[in-house]
Amino acid sequence: MAVDDLSFDVQRGEVFGFLGANGAGKSTTIRMLCGLLKPTSGTALVGGVDVGRDPEGVKRRIGYMSQKFSLYEPLTVDQNIRFFAGIYGLDADRLEARRAFVLEMAGLRGKETLITRQLPGGWRQRLALGCAILHEPAIVFLDEPTGGVDPLSRRHFWDLIGELARTGVTVLVTTHYLDEAEHCHRVAIIQAGRLAAMGTTKELKDVFAARPIVEIRAALPVAAMQVLEHLPDVEKTSIFGTTIHAVLRQSDVDLTALQHALAAAGVDVWSVEPVSPSLEDVFLDVVERHAQEA
Repeated sequence: MAVDDLSFDVQRGEVFGFLGANGAGKSTTIRMLCGLLKPTSGTALVGGVDVGRDPEGVKRRIGYMSQKFSLYEPLTVDQNIRFFAGIYGLDADRLEARRAFVLEMAGLRGKETLITRQLPGGWRQRLALGCAILHEPAIVFLDEPTGGVDPLSRRHFWDLIGELARTGVTVLVTTHYLDEAEHCHRVAIIQAGRLAAMGTTKELKDVFAARPIVEIRAALPVAAMQVLEHLPDVEKTSIFGTTIHAVLRQSDVDLTALQHALAAAGVDVWSVEPVSPSLEDVFLDVVERHAQEA
């Protein structure tokens, strides 16, 4: 079962993030909500329209940017804009106004005659977003929209998402970039087709309120992890870049004792310091707990 008993709601003007590993059910959920895939059971309302009863009505009210590139690459920038404007039924006056908006938003003014496949990834993604919102939908679905683009382009793209939300547009976005989820008003974590956790990033991080995390910098991270995992005060460890994050079982653990235990095992330790939990810590914790409960 790809999606199992999933239930949530999204408010107007909210940027709602959908987090999950590949195959967790994110894209399947998006496709159902967009009227592209009929759910086998349950009810979904998008903008007040029942997806199961009136999928075409849903499609007319939303913007959708698929996980794979959603433009016609042999066409020019301008041809893509005009093609999608025709699909959405824009009249000539509205087309010119919206065309100008998309070119400005995507940074493509003066580049209207470029073939789309020749555009850098960031420009293509911004153009795809522009084409998805040509008809000014109140709800926009973005399925992993920043995959394969550079960090600067990702930042610019999220600035655009923020601008949409500030104008009252509701945005549901799937991503596996945990740093991107920090930009969302609320985040849902989906694991094996089920909702594993949902809330603001602060609410999600509160799972570590009584289980502090310490960051260990050591010369031999793997050896340090093996030592830490056998200590009674350590619940679990994970590699975090070039450091180790260790989740402690309680808040009054003596960090000096941890450092001494590592040194006694022959591991050179540079620092042991408490850190605030990241969304990566939350994601790993939620997925692990959900797998144990399944």
